[in-house]
Amino acid sequence: MPDTVDPIPPSTPPPLATGPANVSSAHASSTTGLPTNVAAALACIPLIGGIIFFVLEKRDAFVRFYAMQSIIFGGAWIIFAIIWNVLYGILAHIPAIGWLFAIILWFIWAIANVGAVIIWVIAMIKAFTGVRWDIPYIGPIARNQVDGTTTV
Repeated sequence: MPDTVDPIPPSTPPPLATGPANVSSAHASSTTGLPTNVAAALACIPLIGGIIFFVLEKRDAFVRFYAMQSIIFGGAWIIFAIIWNVLYGILAHIPAIGWLFAIILWFIWAIANVGAVIIWVIAMIKAFTGVRWDIPYIGPIARNQVDGTTTV
């Protein structure tokens, strides 16, 4: 009688791991109940999102950093808008050359707002992907406010 080989039973894949062991640090839950990366991305909404998440989030330094950065960025954006409106109100109404100032100020306003939106979108993308990104000049200030440390 020839030797018979038992067929190899089909292997079944191991069950997928679920629960906290399968959650990466970028997707861990914050005190707001949202995943950390989602909370940080929402905190990037200038001023309002930053204030909401800075008040609500007490433990997660990643979310608090993006919230503080958003508060500072939104505040700087508002200060720029106030200064621009004052300059526009004064310079655009000068007889004979006011139209030239109005065009120059409008151009500066458009460039600054496009740049601010680009920075805002980059910050949201970086936060959502779990990368801590410092907005130039603003990031170190936010890091100092949240962590008490500075980077040079």
